[in-house]
Amino acid sequence: MLRLIIKKINFNSLRGFATAVPAPETNPSVLYAGIFINNEWHQSKSGKKFETLNPATEECIAQVQQGSAEDINIAVQAAQEAFRLGSPWRTMDASRRGLLLNRLADLMERDRTYLASLETLDNGKPYSTSYGFDVPASIGVLRYYAGWADKNHGKVIPMDGKFFAYTRHEPVGVCGQIIPWNFPLLMAAWKLGPALATGNCVILKPAEQTPLTALYIAQLTKEAGFPPGVVNVVPGFGDAGAALVHHPHVDKVAFTGSTEVGKLVQKGAAESNLKRTTLELGGKSPNIIFSDSDINEAVETAHFGLFFNMGQCCCAGSRTYVESSIYDEFVERSAARAKARTVGNPFDMNIESGPQIDEEQMNKILGMVEKGKSEGAKLVQGGSRVGEKGYFIAPTVFADVKDNMTIATDEIFGPVQQILKFDKVSEVIERANKTDYGLAAAVFTKDIDKANYIVQGLRAGTVWVNTYNALATQVPFGGYKMSGMGRELGEYGLEAYTEVKSVITKVPEKNS
Repeated sequence: MLRLIIKKINFNSLRGFATAVPAPETNPSVLYAGIFINNEWHQSKSGKKFETLNPATEECIAQVQQGSAEDINIAVQAAQEAFRLGSPWRTMDASRRGLLLNRLADLMERDRTYLASLETLDNGKPYSTSYGFDVPASIGVLRYYAGWADKNHGKVIPMDGKFFAYTRHEPVGVCGQIIPWNFPLLMAAWKLGPALATGNCVILKPAEQTPLTALYIAQLTKEAGFPPGVVNVVPGFGDAGAALVHHPHVDKVAFTGSTEVGKLVQKGAAESNLKRTTLELGGKSPNIIFSDSDINEAVETAHFGLFFNMGQCCCAGSRTYVESSIYDEFVERSAARAKARTVGNPFDMNIESGPQIDEEQMNKILGMVEKGKSEGAKLVQGGSRVGEKGYFIAPTVFADVKDNMTIATDEIFGPVQQILKFDKVSEVIERANKTDYGLAAAVFTKDIDKANYIVQGLRAGTVWVNTYNALATQVPFGGYKMSGMGRELGEYGLEAYTEVKSVITKVPEKNS
């Protein structure tokens, strides 16, 4: 089983295995750019299309069919029919659902180079990362949930009285799934895996910036043998997502994205039919570095925890708290590491960072850099655009950051590291928790007692000790507070896609 310990997949090691990675398809053909409903490809009812751009070149990759509320409605009808009692999907053995998920994983394995190349083209992340992490991680998630398909069961309960009681875990029904642009393929797998393993039907809405790998996966579900209507993929903009959220015949919606949009999703779900909702939202995660930690390891891991995926991670360690006695050295080393980070063509195996996702995001990040400077933070590295073509930003480090500065309170979602100083354990726990978010956190120390004390004090869904970004399909992921609700991955990830039904049968009196 694949272990997604991405702390080990740092970019220095990626260079080391570059020769083992097959050459990318630097200009992969776009085979599917339509709307996938009922195992068939359709044009949008409105006749509209939209461009998906290569963020490294700003050039159009393909024209994609633009789904709207009308297309969403057709997809929901298809999913309802596929979920109908007595349909092939509802009568299918649970073990066969697992077989279909494994077949999908096999097909992704077969097309691994193409998928990684398409992901890099559409998203801009380095091909070494797409091939070495995103694709195998996605395959691993599907295989993990394939194994759960015939093991998600209820219990027999010793109920009082002359009754036989047991529970059934049943699928929720028609599930709307809205995924982001930072990990398009992986987020599709996180959503599809548990939903399909538990017998639901899905309408997936990929981000408009990065629809291509989700559309290719749609075709693979047909090739794998999923019945028509079980998996539907509708590319489009926010209106398509809103139509999913508000649709009265969608039973559950899962959303990964910003907290701002997450609030709208929850409100819309409540206003429509009070549909089940899971949200994986933003973060402003603290990374606490004590003076007794291995400073070389702490600097490199904190760098990875922030700059991985060009800083476009919801759980990025974007508030780096460093104990005062090592603060200056940590800042100096962090600035040097950021300066050495290579930025450029994501198909180049020697590159650590590609572009940001689009011009809007690039400008937002650069605006936050200016905000940091104007509020008194010390820019020690980077802070500017790289080149004139593509949405590249130099890895950026700020020192002398205060808790009330905008760059320390607001999610930047880019390659901007904020380094703050602290003196006491109690102080840093309070400061770390003083945020609306609670997705992740980390602590670096050789004192296990101190680490355990801080772990209990931090209000976050994941807390790492002497590591960062270590994720595994078996371990749940999700946030406290405004970082979301519900959990993805692991056994916990199944709960969002099942209803628990209690069945109580009267036991007849024994005949004398």
